[in-house]
Amino acid sequence: MARFSPRTLGLIGAILPLTGLTTAALAQFSGGYRYQTGQELYTHICQGCHMPDGKGASGAGKYPALAGDPKLRASLYPVLVILKGQKAMPSFSELTDVQIAAVTNYIRTNLGNNFTGPVTPEQVKALRSQAVQQKALSPG
Repeated sequence: MARFSPRTLGLIGAILPLTGLTTAALAQFSGGYRYQTGQELYTHICQGCHMPDGKGASGAGKYPALAGDPKLRASLYPVLVILKGQKAMPSFSELTDVQIAAVTNYIRTNLGNNFTGPVTPEQVKALRSQAVQQKALSPG
């Protein structure tokens, strides 16, 4: 029977929980995001940085407000930001076209915003193909 030193046991004890977290994180990523409505997507993905009220935050970084953001008037602007990322925000291109349209429509019509002209999954699909083809394309 193998005998392990207390140091080795401590190391194993520290690594095992991390392995579980990594497995859970990889399972979430490989399965995509299961959320479908704009509100669900915002709540589970966006509000961690942009805050529940959409007013953004600052601290270790600056997270811009979505509430009252005039840039959201251009309906495809947030789609491009979601697809490509911007500054400290990573790309969320793993979201489906339907999910991106849903969360875009949610932030444009909630959080104190009332912009008209819903985004369709077809528009997201067209912009996605352009964004992939033109790596230099950036929002704003």
